[in-house]
Amino acid sequence: MARSLAVSVARAVFDTTLGPGGLLRRRTKERPERDASADESGVVALADTPSERELAAEAPRTDADAAAPSSPPESGVSAADDDTSRTRVEAVPDARMPAMPSPEESVLAVAHELSYTWKYGSTRPDLHTLYEKSKDLMWNARTRLAWDTDVDPQAEIVSDAFNPIYGTDIWRRLDKKREVPRLRQHLASYMISNFLHGEQGALLATSQIVATAPTADAKLYAAAQVFDEARHVEAYDRYLNEKIELVYPPSPYLKSLLDTVLTDSRWDMKYLGMQILVEGVALGAFGLIHNTAKEPLIKEITHLIMQDEARHVAFGVLSLKGVYDHMPESELRDREDFIIESSKQLRDRFLAQEVWEAAGLPKKECEEAAERSEMMQMFRRLLFSKIVPNVKRLGLMTPRVRRGFEELDVIEYEDWDASA
Repeated sequence: MARSLAVSVARAVFDTTLGPGGLLRRRTKERPERDASADESGVVALADTPSERELAAEAPRTDADAAAPSSPPESGVSAADDDTSRTRVEAVPDARMPAMPSPEESVLAVAHELSYTWKYGSTRPDLHTLYEKSKDLMWNARTRLAWDTDVDPQAEIVSDAFNPIYGTDIWRRLDKKREVPRLRQHLASYMISNFLHGEQGALLATSQIVATAPTADAKLYAAAQVFDEARHVEAYDRYLNEKIELVYPPSPYLKSLLDTVLTDSRWDMKYLGMQILVEGVALGAFGLIHNTAKEPLIKEITHLIMQDEARHVAFGVLSLKGVYDHMPESELRDREDFIIESSKQLRDRFLAQEVWEAAGLPKKECEEAAERSEMMQMFRRLLFSKIVPNVKRLGLMTPRVRRGFEELDVIEYEDWDASA
């Protein structure tokens, strides 16, 4: 029953053709100046009163350790040829930078190969077409979006039905005039904050792809994508600060995955990790938000970002086409492990563990309710409706990966149209 419900809802969500999507424009009410305050968890509240600051209660800050840089690409993986030179680049903190990062930043030591190409003409018509399309569809977050839209941060921005504890005894015990609105604000902030942090991860990873990609076509498209990601960061950051007035630090699951992708020196792992997995699950989440959001501004932001993200995933699929066909078994096993473990991290990212304590709710009870929630189980599965078919298209649906997807209960999406 749950499986058929998931498929029915997914079809309804992802078979929708995106239109221009107009916005309801209203004048923003004048709001008093607010001071940003951060608690030990890193949650930042823009609060009018001390009582609102207390909403962002303490939650342990977990910063995943940076993964050790992997070995450079081995023979057979890189597409470099006689027209390409590769140079080893190691990024270390600038001597002028402070020795210790501030609470608002993290520093990773990364090492990867930098690839020059001396052949500037297009050799990949498919990537060149994607590059031209990207230029044609660029938008300005400052002028394209209706920032004068008035948003109540404690209203039902996304349907309460998608709240992980909706309908449980915990939910029924909440004060509907005070506690439910506060929880809505926290959950909206948690969700959009992690979208924001994921977009910054994509910004950094794609800038690395510009350096490591072996062809001019790939470098040019990746450079265009960097600008896409910058717009996404700008839009989500402004929405969080001006409309939601609460910002969460990255989920430890997301931060760990981003660290792994950014510190891996192998060029194909950056495509696989960011373009296929992170961007793929984001595209699934954006589809649900776009079709269920009740607040028009976040709906329009998501609509525009979805169009960009679809190109980003296509870039990953086109770039990795054929790469894994003849890869040595030992190297292929690394990719299998990465897909399986990363998929688990992406699934757990949406359990919202950090929210319950910050909102003053019983953490363990809420986590158990979220795990049992049929709606949340369906939601987490639907996030993989883009990942699973693309993994299969790349030739990576090996018996081990198939078992991993079966354990996550997402194998049903293997034959879906990932471009829909």
